Amino acid sequence: MSITVEEKARLIKDYATKENDTGSPEVQVAVLSSRIATLTEHFKGHKKDNHSRRGLLMMVAKRRKLLDYLKKTDEARYSTLITRLGLRR
Repeated sequence: MSITVEEKARLIKDYATKENDTGSPEVQVAVLSSRIATLTEHFKGHKKDNHSRRGLLMMVAKRRKLLDYLKKTDEARYSTLITRLGLRR
């Protein structure tokens, strides 16, 4: 259910703001979005997996908080990230 190491490295490389950047909100939101998409696919076949559903809800809340922080600090970075990830907002 987790993302692969290669997928995570690709996301970090694509969304990093500078060299060796793993902590910026853009990278964190991109990795969380990938994990959320993977879990969403998992739930199509495992409808009663409520323990993982709780983890999904926690990830969605964390992504929402990071996006709110980014919107508060830098509106331009927020809007470009939303369009790059294809998130509704």
